[in-house]
Amino acid sequence: MAGTPNTHILSVLVQNKPGVLARISSLIARRGFNIESLAVGPTESPEMSRITLQVNVEDIFLEQIIKQLNKLIEVLKIVELEESAIRRELVLVKVKATAETRGQLIEIIGLFGAKAVDLTAEVITVEATGSPAKLAALLQLFEPYGIRELVQSGLVALGRGNRSLTDRNQRSERLKAVRTG
Repeated sequence: MAGTPNTHILSVLVQNKPGVLARISSLIARRGFNIESLAVGPTESPEMSRITLQVNVEDIFLEQIIKQLNKLIEVLKIVELEESAIRRELVLVKVKATAETRGQLIEIIGLFGAKAVDLTAEVITVEATGSPAKLAALLQLFEPYGIRELVQSGLVALGRGNRSLTDRNQRSERLKAVRTG
């Protein structure tokens, strides 16, 4: 989550090959650091995936992590995202709902731009996306009603503006070297 001075969000562009995620996560774990959030998925280019990592480490250790990650052949580019980056997560949450509380819950769901995706006599299942702070606020409002079950995705993030991690002119030389090597 944003706000902690040592929290860093890394956007890592990698070759879309088996085992890359395992190598990256084990490299970080071997150095005694915990990954607080992790999301991985394809990019606009089928030969690449983007990994978004959130770690809470001192700056000196972050530099070590980045240097070690850059040594992996499958890593094409690493960028630490700025505080202003657009950050989103997805949460699915089952909240206890009675006939008396259902209306209040639906009002909260609407205020947060979330949606009810399943409804029974005892629970409402809610889907919400947003910044980590927004989702934390939503979950805090659900707490008094009783959260029955919760699953939350890892953080995904993009820097603001025109610049792109996957700009062809910035990565073409490294990709050529990887393909011929």
